[in-house]
Amino acid sequence: MNDQDSTVEREAMEFDVVIVGGGPAGLSAAIRLKQIDADLNVVVLEKGSEIGAHILSGAVLDTSGLDALIPDWKEKGAPITQEVTHDNFYILGEAGQVRVPNWPMPPLMSNHGKYIVSMGNVTRWMAEQAEAMGVEVFPGMACSALVMEGERVAGVIAGEMGLNPDGTPGPQYEPGMELRGKYVLLAEGVRGSLSKEVIAKYDLSAGHEPQKFGLGMKEIWEVDPAKFKPGTVTHTMGWPLGKNAGGGSFIYHMDNNQVLVGFVVHLNYANPYLYPYMEFQRAKHHPLIADLLEGGKRVAYGARAITEGGWQSIPKLTFPGGALLGCSAGLVNVPRIKGNHNAMLSGIAAANAAAAAIAEGREGDELVAYEDDLRSGTIAKDLKKVRNVKPLWSKLGLTSSLALGGFDMWVANLTGWNPLGTWKHGKTDAQATGKAANFKEIAYPKPDGKLSFDRLTNVSFSFTNHEESQPCHLKLADPSIPISVNLPEYAEPAQRYCPAGVYEVIEDANGPRFQINFQNCVHCKTCDIKDPSQNINWTTPQGGDGPNYPNM
Repeated sequence: MNDQDSTVEREAMEFDVVIVGGGPAGLSAAIRLKQIDADLNVVVLEKGSEIGAHILSGAVLDTSGLDALIPDWKEKGAPITQEVTHDNFYILGEAGQVRVPNWPMPPLMSNHGKYIVSMGNVTRWMAEQAEAMGVEVFPGMACSALVMEGERVAGVIAGEMGLNPDGTPGPQYEPGMELRGKYVLLAEGVRGSLSKEVIAKYDLSAGHEPQKFGLGMKEIWEVDPAKFKPGTVTHTMGWPLGKNAGGGSFIYHMDNNQVLVGFVVHLNYANPYLYPYMEFQRAKHHPLIADLLEGGKRVAYGARAITEGGWQSIPKLTFPGGALLGCSAGLVNVPRIKGNHNAMLSGIAAANAAAAAIAEGREGDELVAYEDDLRSGTIAKDLKKVRNVKPLWSKLGLTSSLALGGFDMWVANLTGWNPLGTWKHGKTDAQATGKAANFKEIAYPKPDGKLSFDRLTNVSFSFTNHEESQPCHLKLADPSIPISVNLPEYAEPAQRYCPAGVYEVIEDANGPRFQINFQNCVHCKTCDIKDPSQNINWTTPQGGDGPNYPNM
């Protein structure tokens, strides 16, 4: 039923602008629209149980986006208080580390003047600002389908609840509503289900490189006060990933003796036996991290895919009736590990274009001014300089890419010109997955229950929950493929790439079978991205379901 079923009668509501997603991009668009014209009718639809429930980000925040949106955010009490005081970068070996000095790095890489934040709490505060201006903010409203009028996106269907496992209406069925707008802004985050549909429907990626992704996993730890150093930022590369995959760890000392500990694995890895979650758990046993965490306790866990394609992977951003914002567009600056500032700036730019169009009496057309702004303004300047870092790392490995990428960034920083031109990404992350026969299995140490934890125990610290009687929101195009293709050819990597233990291959009397534990899903979207057969389609479960992150 998660499509536009013309036989179901739905109530319809009309708005000037419908915004899908209550993250930094969507809320920035909503606030900016109201700043321009307080009479505009604006709604923000969020699938999480509350604003911030599904927000997971590092995060060291570059406040340039917020400065442009709400210049007096400090006076208004934004939860952005812990300024970065120390900025460290290490390359790890198994037992030791080498610190990379800050001085050779381009100024854009510096974290000084930035803030360590919980983006979940930042978006909760932004939602309060939006509601005070008259924006209607509806959490618990999963948007399951587009409303089409001819070739135009005219709205979304949100709030459908009470379906039986087979997709038929159950006794408590609520058909959801049609929320129609003169423009629909999709700010769903990485690999949003409606954004994916729109990109395919209008062929928005034509002429652009394929999008690339990473998997970010994060724990919040309460550490011994004697070890807590507020404002300290540490990034690492190297061990334990080595040559198996790109990525590394981050360690941010926030406040209240809380340290954000995370690990990113680039999803273009070839070895299907790689187990990103276990790489994260192993990394915490490095002396640099273990010494900090010993005696502390983990209080939260979560995971989320990250867009990493950068400048050359940004698709066409507009379609008849709407636009892609934030991580739905792929605006993360990979070497800086920052995207929230660009998400906010994209929200501002989209709002400016939509408000101007509505003021001219237009609706349902393409917001060309938004695309022009994004491809020539502040976001373009931020992303163009670093556009070769990710493809260099993918093609040349860590050491060579550090040197060449640093050179390319330095010249671009000084002159605005990239001497290496624009490198291509080539394959999608799914296509990069190699055949199991060409790789050896990786032996991972068993979690000790103190520094490292088994996957299901950690998932309980994401506070995720799904109503079990609803249809599985992880759709297989062909249910036979996991066992008939992925298992013999790729050792079914879904068992390992999912950071929440959703997918299992179970041996029983009739042989192996594929099991989907959708209740565990933390909405990271890795399965939709990495499945080598591209057989898994992530769709929205009913509204309010999923993780309930406290202050990620």
